[in-house]
Amino acid sequence: MTRYTYYYLILVNVLVLFFMEITKFFISNEVLIYMLYGAQYGPVVSSGEWYRIATAMFVHGGFIHIAFNMYALFYLGRIVESVYGTDKFLNFYFITGLVGNLATHLFYYDSFSVGASGAIFGLVGVLFAAGFRKDTPYMLKPLTGTALLPIVIVNLVLGFMPGTNINNAAHIGGFLSGMLLGYLVPIYGYSIKFNRLWKISKWGLVGFEVLAFVLLLITDLKNWLR
Repeated sequence: MTRYTYYYLILVNVLVLFFMEITKFFISNEVLIYMLYGAQYGPVVSSGEWYRIATAMFVHGGFIHIAFNMYALFYLGRIVESVYGTDKFLNFYFITGLVGNLATHLFYYDSFSVGASGAIFGLVGVLFAAGFRKDTPYMLKPLTGTALLPIVIVNLVLGFMPGTNINNAAHIGGFLSGMLLGYLVPIYGYSIKFNRLWKISKWGLVGFEVLAFVLLLITDLKNWLR
């Protein structure tokens, strides 16, 4: 069965950027706009706005930033969702994105952070590790394992180059957590009970993201009413 959930993720990311651009007609302070829409900033997260670790996954720093990320999400999301199914795909996406942003909070505490790259690197990690499982179908070998090594190396090297302004903490955190999931989770073979657990976890994570944006909206309204 063909699955297109990754399109909805792309749509949400694009809509957030669209509304951010509209907001620029009314607010000239770009940092304020990023914060209004859920950017992550360590001191603010520590002050109680923990939900920014979730909302920052859907905020991007302009058209070039979102174009690269959404192209990667289209390419990788299509593969992962078609191979693992929608439930596992969304679990992988949100879990690795959150881990990447937690790593950002630890290692880039005093920096603003936005973007879906932690989750996208998580999908790379899933496919990379899947290539080392003995039960991964042979037909998937060209899309998994060492076949992805050039992509991993190039992106990590670029991240460490001075002046690139790339969040390596999110990339590495997402990639390593994705590798763990890809190595532990088989593509086939789970029982109906396990599939039900994946579905429950999926809706729990989707609900968590929705809750994060609701809390962000409440915070924004409180700040404007002061």
